[in-house]
Amino acid sequence: MASRDLQAAAEALARASYAIALVGAGISVESGIPPFRGVGGLWTKHGEPPMDGYQRFLGDPAAGWRDMLARRNSDDEFTRALRDAAPNEAHFALARLEGAGVIRHTITKNVDNLHFLAGSIAVTEIHGNRTKLRCIGCGQRWPVEDVDLTELPPACTACGELVKSDTVMFGEPIPETALRECHAQASRADCILVVGTSATVFPAASFTEIVLERGGAIVEVNAEPTPLSRHAAASLRGAAGVVLPQLAETVAGLREGARTDPRGDRR
Repeated sequence: MASRDLQAAAEALARASYAIALVGAGISVESGIPPFRGVGGLWTKHGEPPMDGYQRFLGDPAAGWRDMLARRNSDDEFTRALRDAAPNEAHFALARLEGAGVIRHTITKNVDNLHFLAGSIAVTEIHGNRTKLRCIGCGQRWPVEDVDLTELPPACTACGELVKSDTVMFGEPIPETALRECHAQASRADCILVVGTSATVFPAASFTEIVLERGGAIVEVNAEPTPLSRHAAASLRGAAGVVLPQLAETVAGLREGARTDPRGDRR
C-alpha cells in the first residue's frame, strides 16, 4: 500500500463533514467466519440454501423454528465459526473512528454482532443480527435470551405477531426501518468508507451511488480491485485488519495537526 494512497484516503475522511462506512463479509473473514460465495465459500462447497426460505418459514413457523434452533445448537462449520469469532483489528479501528467523530454511522451486511463487540454504537445491520430476534409485524428486536422459547413459534408481546430470527432469510424483504436508516445516512454523507465488499449488489450499491451523486468521496479498503475502484478518491489494498488501523492512525494525525496548526487553520 503506497503511502500516497493512505494519505489520500485519510485526507478524504478528515475533511469530510459527515462520513459513513459500508462494511461487507471481507472484514468478518478476517475473524475466521467463512464467506458464503467465492473460493472456500460455504455455498460454493455445499450449495446454496432454498431461495424461498422465508416463504417456507411462514408456511410452517413452528417447523422453521425447530430447524433454526437445531442449526444454532449444531457444530457445523459456520455455526462454530460464528460462535467462536471475536472482533479483529479492523472492527476496533472502525470503533475508534466512530469514537473520534470521523465515522458517523456504519452500515454492515454482516450478522455476526462483531461491530458492537468492538465498541461501535451507530450501526445499521441490513441483514440482521444473529444474536437477536425480530417481530415481523412491528419490527421490534430483542436479544435471543430475552424471549421465551418454551412455545414455538413465539409471539410478539407488543403486537402479537410472529417472531423470527433477526437475520434476513432468502425471500424476505430487508426490514423497512433498516433501509430507511441506510438511505437517510447515505443522503447526509459526503464520504463513504467501503470495507470488505464490492458494494455492487443492491441495496448496498444504492448507498454508494447516493454519495457519489451528491459529489461525495469513496474511500475503498479491499484486498482486490472492485467496480467501485474507478470511482474511488483512494483505494487501499490489503487486509482490513492491517489497513484500517493505519488509516485510523493517519486520520488522527491529520486532525491533531489541524488542531495545533499555529496559523489557526482548522478543518
